[in-house]
Amino acid sequence: MRKLLVFNQMSLDSFIADDKSDMSWAHKQDSEWNEWVAGNAKGGGELLFGRVTYQQMASFWPTPTALERMPVVAERMNSAQKVVFSRTLAKAEWSNTRLVKSDIGDAVRKLKGEPGQDLVLMGSASIVLQLAQEDLIDRYQLVINPLILGSGKSMFAGLERHVQLKHTSTRTFENGNVVVSYERG
Repeated sequence: MRKLLVFNQMSLDSFIADDKSDMSWAHKQDSEWNEWVAGNAKGGGELLFGRVTYQQMASFWPTPTALERMPVVAERMNSAQKVVFSRTLAKAEWSNTRLVKSDIGDAVRKLKGEPGQDLVLMGSASIVLQLAQEDLIDRYQLVINPLILGSGKSMFAGLERHVQLKHTSTRTFENGNVVVSYERG
């Protein structure tokens, strides 16, 4: 059975975007960080998104700017198999994307049962919340940025249950980012 990994950047006070949905604070550019990001992108897996994150990603990664700035990540993002969960999108036009309009929990259970590489959910706070509520997330890889926003969008606001996790690794970067990984406990 395939595993579901959540990968998200967050502020020290656990917001994945500020109160205007801005994430520019999470895009640091230095050689150590960029090397890690490129290596992490090579890890494979089918990418999962909610509509908002999907539209943001689809508007950036296929562009010449993305290919110039981060060629390895851009190639991976554009060539990867992708799923977007949305009840409002009419179609998904970014390469290799399936549009799923059905119940998210049922759809993820079905995806986990299909053959293939693991699933990677990026951004998509409301999807993370729904899947955490249904205990469908197997691993979390969180990038904690050295920044306090004070308010913003949380992945877990409204979670109605405790989720016990087991720490698996930590890596600290010179730019202040800390990548912390957990598995379902």
